[in-house]
Amino acid sequence: EISEIYIRERKPDKDLRYILRLAEEKGLKPNFVSEKFFEENAQGKTHGGILAFAGERKFVPEDALFEDENPMIALLEGIEDPYNFGCAVRSLYAAGATGLLLPERNWMSAAGTVIRSSAGASERIKAAKTENLPGFLQKAKQHGIKIICAERRDAVSLYSADLTGGILLAIGGEKRGVSKTVFDAADSRVFIPYGRDFRNSISASAASAVFAFEILRQRQKNKAK
Repeated sequence: EISEIYIRERKPDKDLRYILRLAEEKGLKPNFVSEKFFEENAQGKTHGGILAFAGERKFVPEDALFEDENPMIALLEGIEDPYNFGCAVRSLYAAGATGLLLPERNWMSAAGTVIRSSAGASERIKAAKTENLPGFLQKAKQHGIKIICAERRDAVSLYSADLTGGILLAIGGEKRGVSKTVFDAADSRVFIPYGRDFRNSISASAASAVFAFEILRQRQKNKAK
């Protein structure tokens, strides 16, 4: 929850007017302050002349991720860079992901970087933390949700896989990939075909975008039938 908004004194532009309108809808009165306030309170130089004081990030219970009519739950594992993590969340949210599952190790501790690189999507997407990943995966299957693992071993092409219906999409970091727990639980292991002989992984954020928008394409095509 946002408690205060501070804005550097300047002539309002289109973006600022939009933010002021949102603040008014939330009952927040903005504080117009000098540049010195930002020098003392902002992190870095990319604040754009706007700061918000906010409370702790709120997470939903695990089972809340199963409540959507056609869930697309994202599980990001082993991503070393919070910027990469945030960019992945941005693409997943834009493509229609309904929830984000965070294992015990996650990048929400680097919230500032994640929020900026996700363009705010990390704050909008429904997120749950789990301390029992095998149990969550089992519950997902009980809810009729397919576990799709981004992996090259024993895998089918992304463009021949059925990605309609409820999905839990698991994507691992470039170095370690997904965990054995997720690999073994997967209903399908799916890889992204490359345009040339290239042995290296693409970034987790790039893979997330490719997978997420292919899921969206298939869902839209299936809905149009």
